[in-house]
Amino acid sequence: MRHRTAWQALGQNPLKVLGSSWPWRSLAYLTTGVALGAVAVSALLVLLVAGVVSLVVLIGAPILLAAALSGVAVTRFERRRLRLVDLDPVPDPHRAPDAPGLKAWVRTRLREPVTWREMGFTVVSATALWWVDLLVLAFALANPVLLIMTPAGDLGDPGAWSVAVVGVILLAAAPYTITAWAGARAAVTRLMLAPRDDELGRELTDVRASRARLVDAFDAERRRIERDLHDGAQQRLVSLNVMLGLTALDTEPGSPVATRLAEAQEQVTLAVEELRELSRGVHPKALTDQGLAAAVENVAARSSLPVTVDVRLPHRLPLPVETTAYFAVAEALANAVKHSGASGVEVQARLHTDVLTLSVRDDGVGGADPSAGTGLVGLADRIATADGRFRVSSPQGGPTLLHVELPCR
Repeated sequence: MRHRTAWQALGQNPLKVLGSSWPWRSLAYLTTGVALGAVAVSALLVLLVAGVVSLVVLIGAPILLAAALSGVAVTRFERRRLRLVDLDPVPDPHRAPDAPGLKAWVRTRLREPVTWREMGFTVVSATALWWVDLLVLAFALANPVLLIMTPAGDLGDPGAWSVAVVGVILLAAAPYTITAWAGARAAVTRLMLAPRDDELGRELTDVRASRARLVDAFDAERRRIERDLHDGAQQRLVSLNVMLGLTALDTEPGSPVATRLAEAQEQVTLAVEELRELSRGVHPKALTDQGLAAAVENVAARSSLPVTVDVRLPHRLPLPVETTAYFAVAEALANAVKHSGASGVEVQARLHTDVLTLSVRDDGVGGADPSAGTGLVGLADRIATADGRFRVSSPQGGPTLLHVELPCR
């Protein structure tokens, strides 16, 4: 088992602690903590004194501002240094500035609560933590070394040798003392610097909004492609088919030219049908014009399996909800045809208050697994983007039930 923190390393066999790298990592952590604390307290004192002194002539505000923002720089280094004794990184809770440039960066940082929390950590680190680091290092290393060197002044003094033995014992325990304090110090640092729930919540909200915008943009692009296929390429092929038919009227029936024209008409007719099916798959026109119930009826009619449709909705739903529900049904029917070996499928949809509940049930062999890399993975992601719930019940031997809940806000 690989330990992730100094605290976890202390729980193993004491001899293994000595043979591991954790005492050395802890020593490096505390040593750099002393150096960082000394630099931080010196810089803070200089900035604060300079700011107070120069405040009289109205130039102290930038200096005091620099002191406030110094916590951002100190804690950024502190997060990197923490990896010495805690292998799991601490996420940076700062959000990106809303505009380029130093002014936007400063404005964004000053509005973030985490900036002031980091300033508080910097003050605590400069006034307390690094002093404790120094005391622990002095007690664990410097004091035992001084005790061991006691007999150097009087080699014949038995008491001096007793003191030296105590120094050796204390020095042998130093790795545990240093590692224990480094682990405690790291835990306090992580507690103060890790993102809070509200900050994580805002970040999650931003991610969800970004995902929703991507899905909306993708749906808009699908509708544009469907419109271009229907109004552009499909209409041109229909016109070509008509022109071939008119040309065939001017040829002698049964002639080689008439035969080739008939074959060309047949191929164009097949191309039109394929293009029509393709445009339906991109974004069905019935979904936009008539709503979810009509679109589900259409996709069920084209399925090679018998499909019973029971969709009862009191009114049209928001287009993103209808689109997500439609593709859920289409994907479920496609999976049933390809993998289930079912003899029939049932589709049901109801609106309960402001939640659309959709279920697709087949009597196939079961065994559907969303984690197996099938189309259900993409479907689950799309439903999650809409803040919906997606559940699959598919025991071996069947039946398979896909249940979807979509909020209609």
